Amino acid sequence: MCRWMKTNSNMLLWFPIVVLTLFLATVQCQPTNDYDEIDNPAVLPLITQLVYSRLSNLTSLLSQEIGTQSTFCVKDPDSDWNQAFNFSSDLGFLTSCIKKTQGDITKRLCTAAEVKFYLNGLLESSTSANYLKPNKNCNLTSWVSGCEPGWACSVPSSEKTDLRNSKEIPARTSNCQACCEGFFCPHGITCMIPCPLGSYCPLATLNKTTGICEPYLYQLPTMKPNHTCGGANVWADVSRSNEIFCSAGSHCPTTTKRIPCSSGHYCRMGSTSEKSCFKLSSCNSSTATQNMQAYGIMLIAALSTLLLIIYNCSDQVLTTRERRMAKSREAAARNARKTANARQKWKFAKDAAKKGASGLQAQLSRTFSRKKDTSDPEKFRILNQSASGTDVELLPHSQPITSSTVASPSVVTKEEGEKTSDLMHIIHEIENDPDIHDNLTTETGTRVNIVAGSVSKEKQPHSHSQMFKYAYAQLEKEKAQQEENKNLTFSGVLKMATSTEKRKRPFIEIYFEDLTLTLKAQNKHILRNVTGKIKPGRITAVMGPSGAGKTTLLSALAGKAFGCLVTGSILINGRNESIQSYKKIIGFVPQDDVVHGNLTVEENLWFSAQCRLPANMSKPEKVLVVERVIEFLGLQSVRNSVVGTVEKRGVSGGQRKRVNVGLEMVMEPSLLILDEPTSGLDSASSQLLLRALRREALEGVNICMVVHQPSYALFQMFDDLILLAKGGLTVYHGPAKRVEEYFSGLGINVPDRINPPDYFIDILEGIAVPGGSPGLSYRELPVRWMLHNGYPVPLDMRQNAAQVDMSHSVNSDYEIDPNASGRAKKTFTGELWQDVRNNVELQGEKIRLNFLKSKDLSNRETPGLFKQYKYFLIRVGKQRLREARIQAIDYIILLLAGACLGSLTKASDQTFGAVGFTYTVIAVSLLCKIAALRSFSLDKLHYWRESDSGMSSLAYFLSKDTIDHFNTVIKPMVYLSMFYFFTNPRSTFADNYVVLLCLVYCVTGIAYALSIFFEPGAAQLWSVLLPVVLTLIATQTKDSKFLKDIANLCYSKWALQAFVIANAERYQGVWLISRCGSLLKNGYNLHNWSQCISILILMGVIGRVIAFFCMVTFQKK
Repeated sequence: MCRWMKTNSNMLLWFPIVVLTLFLATVQCQPTNDYDEIDNPAVLPLITQLVYSRLSNLTSLLSQEIGTQSTFCVKDPDSDWNQAFNFSSDLGFLTSCIKKTQGDITKRLCTAAEVKFYLNGLLESSTSANYLKPNKNCNLTSWVSGCEPGWACSVPSSEKTDLRNSKEIPARTSNCQACCEGFFCPHGITCMIPCPLGSYCPLATLNKTTGICEPYLYQLPTMKPNHTCGGANVWADVSRSNEIFCSAGSHCPTTTKRIPCSSGHYCRMGSTSEKSCFKLSSCNSSTATQNMQAYGIMLIAALSTLLLIIYNCSDQVLTTRERRMAKSREAAARNARKTANARQKWKFAKDAAKKGASGLQAQLSRTFSRKKDTSDPEKFRILNQSASGTDVELLPHSQPITSSTVASPSVVTKEEGEKTSDLMHIIHEIENDPDIHDNLTTETGTRVNIVAGSVSKEKQPHSHSQMFKYAYAQLEKEKAQQEENKNLTFSGVLKMATSTEKRKRPFIEIYFEDLTLTLKAQNKHILRNVTGKIKPGRITAVMGPSGAGKTTLLSALAGKAFGCLVTGSILINGRNESIQSYKKIIGFVPQDDVVHGNLTVEENLWFSAQCRLPANMSKPEKVLVVERVIEFLGLQSVRNSVVGTVEKRGVSGGQRKRVNVGLEMVMEPSLLILDEPTSGLDSASSQLLLRALRREALEGVNICMVVHQPSYALFQMFDDLILLAKGGLTVYHGPAKRVEEYFSGLGINVPDRINPPDYFIDILEGIAVPGGSPGLSYRELPVRWMLHNGYPVPLDMRQNAAQVDMSHSVNSDYEIDPNASGRAKKTFTGELWQDVRNNVELQGEKIRLNFLKSKDLSNRETPGLFKQYKYFLIRVGKQRLREARIQAIDYIILLLAGACLGSLTKASDQTFGAVGFTYTVIAVSLLCKIAALRSFSLDKLHYWRESDSGMSSLAYFLSKDTIDHFNTVIKPMVYLSMFYFFTNPRSTFADNYVVLLCLVYCVTGIAYALSIFFEPGAAQLWSVLLPVVLTLIATQTKDSKFLKDIANLCYSKWALQAFVIANAERYQGVWLISRCGSLLKNGYNLHNWSQCISILILMGVIGRVIAFFCMVTFQKK
C-alpha cells in the first residue's frame, strides 16, 4: 500500500490535508499564550469553551476546501467534520490539556503547513508512518524532545501563530513536554493534533520488558534517561495505526475513554457508542458483532418450507383452476345436449302434430265430400283454427302424434291433466330464457357466420360457463345440421348451396410453373420444372420417395426456401404476389411437433387462437373455434393434460401430432400446408385427422400436405395428388382418383392386393419394375409426364427416353449441355472461398428476409402488440408455475452459495468488505446467468414457428423478460438472506439489495444475448467464463489507459464499486483516512453510487436490446 501511495502522492496531496485540518482551519489567528485564571474552577469551563469555539468557527472555509479537493471520499463535509472532530458533547480532554499546558494549548497545535508536512511524509513513508523527513524544527542539527513520538513543544511567547498558514512551519522548540491525552504528536514534528472520534488516545505507559510505550508501538529514545512515554504518535489508515482505533468490543465516547460493551450490545472497531442487538440475537459482553444464528435458522426454516411447498404444490393452482373450468364446461356440454335433444324431440312432435292435423283435415274433407254436404265456410275456418290449435296444443307432448290420437278427444283431455315431464321443463326453459333463445337461434349452417357486432355487447356471454354454454350449443346445432344434410332433397341442396349464411374464408389459389430450386453451394437441382396448381376447397397430397423434394416443394410454396436459387413463377390468386403478404391466413404445420410441452392441449390451442384470429372476433366465438377443433381432432379426453416433454411424460405421440395440426386449424387459415402430418400415426388417428381436414376443406381452405405411404382408405380421402420422382421431377399431378387410370395408360397396372400409393413409390424408388412398354424405366416417367402435358423437356433428360419421339417438345430455353457441368477443377483454396462466400450470402439472405416487410393482403387484423403481450404474459406465467420446481432448485443453490461465501469471507474493515463482495459478484452473476439461459434457449423452435406465423416478436420478448423480473426481484433477497447475516457488513440490507438487484438485472440481459446468439452448450460456457474473467479485469491494478477503458466496460467493476461505496460510507470518524485511501487506491468515488447503479441498469438494457436484435435478425425460418 505504501509503494502504491508513493506513485500516487500527487493525487493524495490534498485530501488528507483537508481531513486533518478540520480542526486547524477553524482556529482564529489570535494568540492565547496564557490564561491567568485556569486554576479557577468557575473560569476554566469558560476558557475551555473559548478554546473550542476557536477550533470550530471556520467550518465554511473547511467545506470549500473539502468540496474542491476531497470530493471522492467526502460526501458531506459538515457531517464528516461533526463525526470526526465534534467534541462538544465532552470537552474534558480539552480541559485537561489546558491545565497541563498552563494555557498555551493553541501554541502547541499544528498549523496547516505542519499538517501538510506530516501528511506528505505519511504518504511517502515506505514502511511506517512513524518517521518524517527533516524539517525546520527537527533535523540533524536541531532535535529537541518534542521531535520524539508522543511529545510536542510550544511556540515562543514572543511569536504569533497563524494556524491557517500553509506555507511556513513556525519555530516550535520551547517548553517541550508529553502530548496531551486525546491528541497525537507525530514523530518528526513538534506539534500536536486532536485524535478523531472513534479513536482511543491515552497517555502511554512503558513496558519495561519490551521497552515499548504501550498501547502504542514507539520506544523511548536512547541517551535521554529523563525522557518518558508521551501520548499517541500517529493517525493513519487502519493497517498502520490500528493501535489508536477504539478496539472491537468496546466503544469510545471520547478519545480518552474506552468502555467495554455491555451484554445485549455490540461494538465494532472504531465505535463511539454501543448498538443494541436485535431481538432473538445473542450478544455477550465485549462482543464486536451480534450472533444472529437464530434469525438464520428461522429464515432457513421459513425459506425451506416455502420452497418445499412450491416444489410439491406448484401445479395445484393451475390444476384447481382447470378442474373448476372443466366442471363448468361439462355442465355446459350436458345442458347443450339436453337442449339439443329437447329441440329435436320438440321438432319431431311438431312434425307429427302437423302431419296428424293434415291427415285429419284430409279425412274430414273426404267424408264431407262423400256426403255432398256443403258446410258453412265459418265451420271450415273454425276447423282450420282447431287444427292449428292442435298443433300448438301438442307441442308439450313428447310422444308422436297420429291422426287417430288427434281424433280422440278423450286422449287429449287425459294428457292435459298429466304432470309436466323433465322434457317440458327444458322446453319451457328454452322458451323463457332469452340467453338460450339467442344462442339457439343463431344462424344455422355448417359453420356460424361470425360477423363483428352481430350480437350486441349486452347479450354476449362473458363468464366461462356462458361461453361454454354458447359454444356447445353451436356445436350441437352443427351436428344436427350435418345429420340433416345427409338426407337433403334436390331443393334442399340448392338452398344450402345458395345460402348466404355459410361463411366462406378468403380463397387462396397457388399456381406454380417451371418451379426449379438449385442449391447455390453445390449447383444441384432439388426441385426441377414443377408445374401445377393447388386449389381452394381441395386436399392435395404430395407423395414420392425420399429425396424427391416433397418438403422442398412445400417450403418453396410457403416462401421458406433459403440457400437456393429459385427460378420459375409462383402466382397467388393469379397475381405475382409474395406469399408473405398472406401469412396471417396461412398455416404451416412443420414435420416436427413444435408444441409447448409445459402447457395443456387446450392452453396451446387457446393461445394460438387468441393471437392469430381476427382482433374483432368476440371471445365466445374464439371459444367456439377452439372447442370445434378439439372436437374434430378427438382431443376431448386429453384437453386438460400437459402435452409433455422429453423429461416429463404427457400425451401420446399421435395426440401430440394432432395438437401440432390444431395449432394451425384454430387460426382458421385459408391455406394450410402440412409436412408429413400422418407420420407416426396409426390408421384410425390418420383418418380422424383427415376427416378434420376435410371439414376445413368444406370451408374453402386450400390444403396441401406431404404424405408417406398412406393406407388405401386414407388415399381415397385426397382430392388431388402430386407425385414426385427423385430429383424433384413431376411424375403425376391431378385428381387422386385418376392416377391409376393415367398409369394404366402407360401400361403400369397395380397388382391385386397391393396398395396403389405404395406400388407407385416402389416403382419410383426402383424397387418394383414397371410393366407396360418394353424397356420402360422409372427414369422415363417424368419425361412421359412432360410429354403427356406438352411441357418442354430439358436436353439432359432426353437421353432417358431415347425411344420417345420428342421432336415436338424441343425448346431452346432448355437446351442445357450435359457436359457443361464438367467444370474445371478448383483448388482447395478456391473451394474454401466459394463455401465461405455461399455461407455469407445465405446469412445475408436470411437477415434481409427477416427485415423485409411485405404488404399485408390477408385482410385480417390480428391483435396488436399490447394484446399479444398480454396473451404471451399469461402463457409464460403458466409455464413458470409449472416450472416452479426448477425455480425452487435455483433458490436453494443461491441460499447455499450465500451461506458458504458468507461464512468463508468475513467482512474486513481494512478493505471495506471488498473480498466478500468480489465473490458475491462472481457467484450471483454465474448462477443467475445460467438460470436465465433457459428463458430463450429452450424455446427457439417455438419462437421461430410463432414469429413466422405473424406473431409479435417484441411481445414475445417483453413477456419473457417481464416474468423473469420476478426472479430478478426475489433472487437478491434469497442470496442476501444468508450472505448479509453471515458477514454482517456496515452497509444496510437495502443498499446491498439494490446493488444486487441491478446486478441480476444486468447479467440477465447478458444471458439473454448469449442464449439467443449461441447454442446451449456454448452459451453455458460463456456464462461461466464471463463473470470470472470480467471480475479479474475489474480488480486488477490499471497501469495503462487501455486497461482502464477495458475495466469500464466490465459490469463487475461497477457492481463491486457500488458495494464498496455503500459499505465505506458507513465508516466515519477515525476511519476517514482509511476510507479515502482505500477509495483512491481502487479509483472509486463516494458520489458515484447512483452512477454505478445507472450503469448496471444501462448495461442490462443494452444486453436486452442486443438479444432482441439477434433474435429477430438471426432467427432460423
